[in-house]
Amino acid sequence: MHLLRTGDESARVIEANLARHAITQGRFGVLMILMNRCAGNSTTLGPAELADAAGVSRATMTGLIDTLERDELVTREPDTVDRRMMLVRLTVKGRALLQEILPDHFKTMTLLMSPLSEFERQTLVQLLVKIQQQAIKFPAPIPAVAAI
Repeated sequence: MHLLRTGDESARVIEANLARHAITQGRFGVLMILMNRCAGNSTTLGPAELADAAGVSRATMTGLIDTLERDELVTREPDTVDRRMMLVRLTVKGRALLQEILPDHFKTMTLLMSPLSEFERQTLVQLLVKIQQQAIKFPAPIPAVAAI
């Protein structure tokens, strides 16, 4: 229960901070993945790769990309190797938004983690990674079938 409550409260703080910049946590996550994976060059990622990196379904990622593209924060471009595929690229406007958000985001994260020592922060990350790796092993729940 402590893990769930802490996650919920942390998400509340982060969501409130991102809302001041008119962006959701999901959209922010996609921009961060693109920035981190494609830093310093014009590399792009496909929607499936983005969904896997973000830990969301491909349908959810399609919706996130749609809104980011509508707001001109990313572009979709045809893959030059496989024209059936589309690739997603962070735009100049998307990079500028991240540059606006990140200083405030990092300050918020620093305040949120301030009760912990450096050793405790490192230990927390290691423990959370272990839990995440274990959780990934659990099968997805099978949806209930409605009675006919």
